[in-house]
Amino acid sequence: MPDENSSTAASSGKPPKPSKPYPDFPLFPHATRRWAKKIRGQMQYFGPWDDPDAALAKYLEQKDALHAGRKPRDATDGVTVKDLCNQFLNAKRALVESGELTNRSWQDYKAACDLSIAEFGKTRLVADLDPDDFATLRGSMAKKWGPVTLGNVIQRIRVVFKFASDNGLIDRPVRYGQGFKRPSRKVVRIDRAKKGPKLFTADEIQRLFTTSGKAMRAMILLGINGGFGNADCGHLPRSAVDLEAAMIDFPRPKTGIPRRCPLWPETVEAIREASANRPEPKKEEHAGLVFITKYGLPWAKDSADQTLAKEFGKVLRALHINGRKGLGFYTLRHTFRTVADESKDQPAVDFIMGHEIPHMSAVYRETISNERLKAVVEEVRRWLFAEPSATMSPKVVTDTTRLPAS
Repeated sequence: MPDENSSTAASSGKPPKPSKPYPDFPLFPHATRRWAKKIRGQMQYFGPWDDPDAALAKYLEQKDALHAGRKPRDATDGVTVKDLCNQFLNAKRALVESGELTNRSWQDYKAACDLSIAEFGKTRLVADLDPDDFATLRGSMAKKWGPVTLGNVIQRIRVVFKFASDNGLIDRPVRYGQGFKRPSRKVVRIDRAKKGPKLFTADEIQRLFTTSGKAMRAMILLGINGGFGNADCGHLPRSAVDLEAAMIDFPRPKTGIPRRCPLWPETVEAIREASANRPEPKKEEHAGLVFITKYGLPWAKDSADQTLAKEFGKVLRALHINGRKGLGFYTLRHTFRTVADESKDQPAVDFIMGHEIPHMSAVYRETISNERLKAVVEEVRRWLFAEPSATMSPKVVTDTTRLPAS
């Protein structure tokens, strides 16, 4: 039996309206022979009856703009979010290849681009983004991350979209609005206060290196002896280490800032042991590194998945030194700086850590004597070994929870 629409269409001489391709099809057949949908009180049209797939594709492409009350624009009208991200990442990749940017930083930028594409859509025009879009993005980010991470990601996203205006991809700068600001310093301070200080006690550090494998023990001592971080240890070349003079002269991989660090006797001994038991590297390009994992790979990787961080985390958990949030290998650098400041020689501490000091005195200071540097590291050594005990001596390992050598 013909339906009412067919009968009416036949009697009026008009073609019958087609049925929806499936029950949940979001569009309806309009009398103008187009698939349509009423959005925000206005009728919108998406394509002829005989091509429902194309009409649906057009609706899905435009629905976000239409439901938000914006006029949809064709992707040919300007650069899309995906196009911007591709151009930005290609430009940054060129900097990686020229040695001006680390691959780790490139990975961080890529994560920011992926997040932007997921939030705004790859076909969304950059010129159409408004403060509400960025405020929504910030809200979803704030639910996942703390103030420090949130601020870092916001800054990277701003760098990505600034690239669009700096390179003439859009006619005007992107408007972020007040809702896409980094967390204030006050908020960051309060969050840090809740977590507690990022510090190890002297007892905790002694337990860490007396229960670790040879390579890890040496890196832990470098962390507290001179504020070495994950990348510092992972990229440390043999050519920078003079064990006879007990000195490391090695610019920081992260910044390229010069740095010189006197070594304690305990650190020299630990590096000698680690070197004597160092596995052969898989690749010739890594032959000059001080530390190699048991798999023949470097301890540092140009990604967030850091080998040293993961292995150090295992030691923390084995010794139950993981109750405070945010503790990791880099905490040794925090601890070194905190204790070293008691030496009251800030320029020497900065030089050991490889800090760039934006002060006129740093411009005129050409060098710092080894005596001053040694005084700083001895301040930390006295603190660490203030009350040596038979069970905690760095030279006598009696802890039965020793971890396998890494």
